[in-house]
Amino acid sequence: MRPFSVVTRINIALACIVTLALTTMMVSYWLSDKADSDAHAVNVAGSLRMQSYRLAWLKLQQEPERLAGAKQQLNSSWQHPVFKRFLHQPEIQTKYDTAYQHWQTVAPLLAAEQTDIAELESVLTEQVRLLDVLVLAIQQDAEQKVRAFRTVQVVAVLATILLSIVVMYWLRVMVQEPLQELIKGARRIAQGDFTHRITAQQQDELGTLAHSFNKMNGAIGYMYGNLEKRVQQQTEALQHSNTRLQFLFDIARSISEHSLHSADFSELVTELQTILQTDELELCLLTEQGSSPYLQVQPEQNPHMHCVKTNCQDCVSQGQDIRTEHAQLVYRYPLDREQHHFGVLVVRQAKDKPLHDWQQQLLQSVADLLALALSLKGEEEQVRRLALMQERSVIARELHDSLAQSLSYLKIQVTRLNKGLASDNKAMLQDVADELKEGLSSAYRQLRELLTTFRLKVDGAGLQQALQTTVKQLTEQSTLRIRLDYQLEHLPLTPTEEIHLLQIIREASQNAVHHSQGSELSIELRQGKDKAIELRLEDNGVGLPAQPEKLNHYGLAIMQERSRQLGGNLQLKNRPEGGTGLYFRFIPECMAQLASA
Repeated sequence: MRPFSVVTRINIALACIVTLALTTMMVSYWLSDKADSDAHAVNVAGSLRMQSYRLAWLKLQQEPERLAGAKQQLNSSWQHPVFKRFLHQPEIQTKYDTAYQHWQTVAPLLAAEQTDIAELESVLTEQVRLLDVLVLAIQQDAEQKVRAFRTVQVVAVLATILLSIVVMYWLRVMVQEPLQELIKGARRIAQGDFTHRITAQQQDELGTLAHSFNKMNGAIGYMYGNLEKRVQQQTEALQHSNTRLQFLFDIARSISEHSLHSADFSELVTELQTILQTDELELCLLTEQGSSPYLQVQPEQNPHMHCVKTNCQDCVSQGQDIRTEHAQLVYRYPLDREQHHFGVLVVRQAKDKPLHDWQQQLLQSVADLLALALSLKGEEEQVRRLALMQERSVIARELHDSLAQSLSYLKIQVTRLNKGLASDNKAMLQDVADELKEGLSSAYRQLRELLTTFRLKVDGAGLQQALQTTVKQLTEQSTLRIRLDYQLEHLPLTPTEEIHLLQIIREASQNAVHHSQGSELSIELRQGKDKAIELRLEDNGVGLPAQPEKLNHYGLAIMQERSRQLGGNLQLKNRPEGGTGLYFRFIPECMAQLASA
C-alpha cells in the first residue's frame, strides 16, 4: 500500500478541521433557524389569554361592535402562521388543538345574548389554563432548542480541541521530530561529523529525505576522507618539494658565497641521502687526467668504498645511465660542464626499490650544481692566476719605469765617477757626487711611492671612500687645502676603472703636493653630458716646468698608460690663471654596453 505523503496528511488534517467547523456552523444555523420564531409564538399564544379576557369584558360591557372586532382579531391570532411550524411537533400540536377546540365551546357563550357569568368564568378559566399549557409547551420547545444549540457548541469545541491535539501530536511525531532530526544531522555535518545517520520512521517525503540525507552524508564522508588523504599526500609532496628546493637553494647559495671544500661535500652528500632515503650514495671527484678519485665522499652511515678498485673514467665515460651490478641498481650522474669532467655521483639501490622520477631529477640537479661549483672554482683559480700575473706585470712595469731607470742613471754616474777618478778631475767628481746624491734621493722617493701605490686598494666602501682616505692622508702630509667634489654616486664602476682612477688621482695629487708649491688643490669627478666621466684636478701652484718630460717625472708616463687602459685621453697643462691642470675623460663600461645594446 502506497503511504500518504506529508502534504496529503496535512491536507486531510486541515480538511477535518474545516469540515468540523462547517458542520458546527451549519448545525448551529439550523438550530438557530428553528428557534427563530419561538419567541413570537410565545407572544402570540400569550396574547390569546389577554384577548379571551378582553372578549369577556366587552361581553359584559354590552359593546357589540367592539366585541365583533375583538372576535375577529382573536380568530386571526388562532390562525396566525407562527403556529403552522408546530405541525410537525405532535405534542405542541395536540395542546394547540385542545386549546382551539375548547375555544370553539367558549365562542358560542360569548356570542349569546344571555350568558351565565359563572359558567363564562368557568370556561374562560379553563381556556386560560389550556393556553398556559400551550405557551409552556412552546417555551419548553424553545428552551430545548437552546440547550441543543449549547450542546452542539460544547461538542464542537471539544471535538475541535481533540482534533487539534491529534493533529498537533501527529505533526510533532510525523513532521517536527523528523525535521529536528534532520536539523541535528545537518549541524553534525557542519561540525565535521560524517558518521551520523538518521533513522527514517515513516515512508514519506521526510523519510525519503532522511534516506537521501544518509546517502549524502556517507558520500560526503567518503569524499572528505579521500580529500583528507589527498590533501595529506599533497602536503607531504609539497613538503618534500620544499625540502628539495631548500636543499638546492642552499647549494646554490654556498656556491655563490664561497668555494665548496671537503667538509662541505661531506655535509652535502649526507643531507642528500637523508632527503632521498637511498641505500647507498657516493660522490667521486677526479681530475681530467686522473683515473682514480682524489676525493671520495660518502655519508657517515655508509662507510663502504665500492669504487676504490674501479677506474672512475669508466663511470664518467659511460655518462648518465642505470645498470645492474652485484644484484643492485646503480645510477650514475657525471659531473660535466662545458666538456670538462669533474667526477661522478653514484647511487646504489636494491632492485625492488628503484628511484622515483623526483629522486632522479634531484640527483641530476645536484650533479649539475656540483659541476657548476667545481667549474666556478676552477675559473676563480684561473682568474686569481691571471690577476697575480697581471699584478706582477704591473709591478715589473712600475719598477722598470721608475727604479730601473734611476738605477741605470746611477750606473752611468758611476761610470763617470770611474773616469773622474782615473783622470783625477775634481770638478767632475764633485758633479758626479751631486748627481749620485740626487739620484739616490730620487730612487728612494720613487721606491717609497711605489710601495704606497702597491698597497693602494679600493675596499668594500667604494671609490669615494678610498678618495676621501687619500685626501686625508695628503692633507696630513702637506699644507695644501684639498677639496674633493665627487658626483658619481649613481654610476656603477668596475673594479679596474676604480683602481685606475684612484691611482691617477693619487699620482697627480702627489705631484701637486711635491712640486706645485701652491696652497689649494681641487679634485672634481663627475659625469658629462655625453655620459663620459670627467676628471679635473687643478692647483694654484707654479705650473709645469719647461721640460716636464725629464727623468724624475716618470709618474706622467704611468698616468698616460693607465688612461690608455681606460680608453680615455689625459691632458696635463698650465692654467691661464696660474697653476697646473690635469684633465681626463673616458666612457665607463656600463655606458659603453648601453650604447652598443
